[in-house]
Amino acid sequence: MLKVLSDYLSLGFTHVLPLGFDHILFILCLFFLNSNVRSVVLQCTVFTIAHSITLGLTTANIILPPSVWVEALIAFSIVIAAVENILHSQLSRWRLLIVFIFGLVHGMGFATALSEIGMPAQHFFAALLAFNVGVELGQIAIILLAWFGLAKWLHQKPWYKTRIVYPLSSLMACIALYWTIQRLGLIG
Repeated sequence: MLKVLSDYLSLGFTHVLPLGFDHILFILCLFFLNSNVRSVVLQCTVFTIAHSITLGLTTANIILPPSVWVEALIAFSIVIAAVENILHSQLSRWRLLIVFIFGLVHGMGFATALSEIGMPAQHFFAALLAFNVGVELGQIAIILLAWFGLAKWLHQKPWYKTRIVYPLSSLMACIALYWTIQRLGLIG
């Protein structure tokens, strides 16, 4: 049992860092709306609750969404979050609802990754919980890296939004839009 917990905790973490480039971009989008760590952790908690629901349902084969659409929607969620960073500067209730919905989609994507690895039948819930904790720890690591590597030193500067948030959010939106189109099979 301890080996299962350790293995799936590690899998959850590495699925985010360093392997989850789309997940890293999504968390950074959450971070750049408002670099207040409390605000970002609130968004990540809402996201984690949502992805835990669909991760469990999809991994248990209760829902079986087409992976092409899930992967495209994951990429498109990054586009929307990045564009919202440009249009808004404060966390709203709508943002939390949007993050929750996107968490539902991302959970189905996590399930695809877990289905490739497989889940231990005897310790299904323990493995699922450990994977989620690993994902959450990976998200927290991204938040802390972004905070200490950038925002702590620059977020109070009058040019922070125009020189840091807007260009990075624009770049993330462009990358994610390309992924969306690519994952839909519209380009090679």
